[in-house]
Amino acid sequence: MEPIDPIVADAKISDAPSDSGPSRALKDAVQELLKLGTLEAATRPNLYRTLLAQPQQVGAILAPLDLSLTLDEVRGIALLTVTPDYSDADQDEWNHPLVRRQRLTLEQSLLVALLRRHYVAHESESGIGAGPAQRHLDDLLPELNHFLGDKGSDAQNDKRLRQLLEQLRGHGLVSEVDNDGAFTIRPLIVHLANPENLTALLATLKEHVARQEGPRDE
Repeated sequence: MEPIDPIVADAKISDAPSDSGPSRALKDAVQELLKLGTLEAATRPNLYRTLLAQPQQVGAILAPLDLSLTLDEVRGIALLTVTPDYSDADQDEWNHPLVRRQRLTLEQSLLVALLRRHYVAHESESGIGAGPAQRHLDDLLPELNHFLGDKGSDAQNDKRLRQLLEQLRGHGLVSEVDNDGAFTIRPLIVHLANPENLTALLATLKEHVARQEGPRDE
């Protein structure tokens, strides 16, 4: 039997694939997903592509935490979600120690419902994943004033809407309002806004407005 050259043997060992765990790029992507709860291809393309290319590895990292990766490839969104096993047990997903409950005021919830309706209309006209839904303050002011009441001046109505949009921007649902009063509704709204709850909210508010307007009309 021919002896093995120790130099060659060392070279073969060094060329063997490393099993040291996830790559630095994958760790960075998962850590960002854990921090933000979501990653979009439009804003974090490199991190999103890393998650998209290695979903099984991501799942293996998140599984011990009772978390999983949900991908909306059409809209370019990666979402951190609680595994069904955790929710099916005696725990609700909101009780998960790594999940932060997002509480919205009535005014914020109303604006989310209106924004989601605009985004769905955008996708109906242009197709799912066709691009950002651009809107203007003037598109929302009449609807918002109808439900919440006119504050008595255009400046006050405009200020209220801008403040609400800025609050929702912190939740990743809209972009910043530009100098012309235009902004973008981000596709994340499709996943974070429950359509049944929002529809019920709009219906309740419509009934409330109708009751208020009834006596005035009479």
